[in-house]
Amino acid sequence: MICFPNAKINIGLNITSKRIDGFHEIQSIFYPVKNLQDGLEIVENKESDAIEFTSSGIAIPGNSNENLCVKAYHLIKKICDVPPIKIHLHKHIPIGAGMGGGSADAAFFIQLINAKFNLNLTYQQMFDLATTLGSDCAFFLNNKPCYVMGRGEILQPIELDLSSYNLVIVYPNMHISTKEAYAGVIPKISERNILDCIGKQVSEWRDLICNDFEMSIFKTYPQLKKIKQQLYAQGASYAS
Repeated sequence: MICFPNAKINIGLNITSKRIDGFHEIQSIFYPVKNLQDGLEIVENKESDAIEFTSSGIAIPGNSNENLCVKAYHLIKKICDVPPIKIHLHKHIPIGAGMGGGSADAAFFIQLINAKFNLNLTYQQMFDLATTLGSDCAFFLNNKPCYVMGRGEILQPIELDLSSYNLVIVYPNMHISTKEAYAGVIPKISERNILDCIGKQVSEWRDLICNDFEMSIFKTYPQLKKIKQQLYAQGASYAS
């Protein structure tokens, strides 16, 4: 059984405070990018009692036991009788790019194993599993534009259709970890409510919607700032 987890982009990111659990309170708009996908397949492992994980495409760093799909399997096994499986992940969504690829893989995995083995998990059960695995995992269960709060798990669906625009994603082969991205941020309450701003014309977003990572990350990676400037020079309505 196979599925195709897709990426997402953030339209704006306000980091408002640091929580006592080490996470940050955020406000953002998550927008799915459904034509940028990984490939995820699971089959029952009838040759062994172990779970097997393989991957292709972009190299995935770290131990396979730390992969979110493998972690999701072990979480599900605590509440459901699931057999050993083989997981294959073809990685196409860039890693460390803030596009939610790993979170999407985990959320799609939960839905895939639920369907394959008729586990009858409720949406709330899947939501709880997803939020245990990662802050933005739950977004990919519904996979629709959302205003996002909390650490990324408080989701408010919104009406936002960008299908009439050309979406250009530039990936300069750079990996920036979540820890590094947050390290340079001084949390603050934004002067503007991002939910109000998103209702304006896209051409107005440039002066209204910002990403709090940019101030520190652009200092460390000036080529990213240059790419943003080039996008505007070539006529982008909004770049971030």
